Amino acid sequence: MAGYIPKRALCAALLLCLCGLAKAAAQRPLDGAGELSAGFELGQNYPNPVNRETRIPFELGESLFEEGRPVAVSIRIYNVLQQFVGAPTALRHPDGSGLPLLQLEYGSPGRYEAHWDGTDRSGQPVGSGVYFVQMRVDGREPAIRRMFVRR
Repeated sequence: MAGYIPKRALCAALLLCLCGLAKAAAQRPLDGAGELSAGFELGQNYPNPVNRETRIPFELGESLFEEGRPVAVSIRIYNVLQQFVGAPTALRHPDGSGLPLLQLEYGSPGRYEAHWDGTDRSGQPVGSGVYFVQMRVDGREPAIRRMFVRR
């Protein structure tokens, strides 16, 4: 068939087009290995694949707080086209749960968790597919994880 592109080739090409996310993923492995050496670690969301909602664990290491100042944490969800979909909310944050994790300050090291309800910025459920969770702390190189949504 002329013009037919196999599904695998199309998926591979689409993933290769994610230059910004691919570059960051190459610098910081998607499996999480060695991330805490940067002072923080982004855990794999669960459940994965996501049906309705998911939790995203992350850890802030002691080295981030050596100067005695809080750190700003951002966690963002992107689709495969690198479009910002939304931000999860913080669970058990010192200022309260339900705050969007965009430049949210944390004052101490520890294990924390975020919640994402599977919706975009306008409150609509996202479609099935591959999404990326990106965590950035005080402007450092981001940690990135793949997440699958199945509706």
